Amino acid sequence: MRIGVIGLSRGLHLASWARRLGMEVAAACDRDAARLETARPELPGAVLTEHWEELLEHRLDGIVLANDFDEHAPPAVAFLERDVHVLSECAACVSEDEGRRLVAAAERSAATYSFAENFVQHPHVRLIREAVEAGELGRVSLIEADYLHGMAPEAVTALIGDPESWRGRIAATAYCTHTVSPVLAVTGAWPVEVAAFSADEADPRNAVVMTVRLSTGALAVTRHGFLQGEPDSHWSWLSVRGTRALAESVRAAGERSWSVRVRAEGWTRGAATAHEEERVPPPFTLDGREVDRRDEGTVRILQGFKGTVERGEPPLIPVRPAVAASLVGVAGAESLKNGSRPVPVPDFSPM
Repeated sequence: MRIGVIGLSRGLHLASWARRLGMEVAAACDRDAARLETARPELPGAVLTEHWEELLEHRLDGIVLANDFDEHAPPAVAFLERDVHVLSECAACVSEDEGRRLVAAAERSAATYSFAENFVQHPHVRLIREAVEAGELGRVSLIEADYLHGMAPEAVTALIGDPESWRGRIAATAYCTHTVSPVLAVTGAWPVEVAAFSADEADPRNAVVMTVRLSTGALAVTRHGFLQGEPDSHWSWLSVRGTRALAESVRAAGERSWSVRVRAEGWTRGAATAHEEERVPPPFTLDGREVDRRDEGTVRILQGFKGTVERGEPPLIPVRPAVAASLVGVAGAESLKNGSRPVPVPDFSPM
């Protein structure tokens, strides 16, 4: 399986794992010439270029899009039109119009679109999803998700204060799929409406809280950005309250942060007292070696992409849920600009 990689910051990490999984990285692209030279020894035999359009002329089975956050849809559409399988980092798109063009291209193509949203495949998210799908929690009523960094103020300013960087030009609500995609995956729902709030009006770009009404009737509350108390589980925390029980990732330091607390009140079991347990995710191994918890989601996403391309397996996250999650951030930005009033999220559920 021959792949190309566009964007060699995050993309070089993805390329390294792809090679370990048996994929050939045949071509790669980055606009930064220095980054290309840094990557050259890591990608032996790969054709390197500064222009992604040149990769369209190579014989590739798949393309990994890890370029700037707000520039994924145009190359995704171009490669799908060439029947090349796409694995795209977030965001899938930055407008409803882009999203509709992307869905149309994916559904016309002989190839597939997969969303590289690794947080859906993190160990704690998988454990909670298993509990929901097994019916342990009952009907989901409230789901909360965090993606938070506890960085120093000067580090935050350096990261999001540069207008030349994509982090400096995107809306505060945009980087939402690390929270919204797990919400949609766990609930099987679609986003219907969102209201967005700055966590702190003194620093409105630092962090946002969004309330998202889901198609199931449940409410999601997501928090992302820069706030103190970052979770050790790769900055991710998830909590699901159902009509019969609660499941949430443990707020603890180190390895325990990947575990999940499940609590059911006594009345649900015909008992006098509540039942509570802590579930530990099993180790995930590759070639007999344990994969670091933080990389588990990335490896699973790449394994899924390989299975889609080589064996015709369905994408782990196909195009419509990818677009829907990305557009929560777009609708959230409109909400934020208009006094946090609720804004409908465009409907991308299958007809």
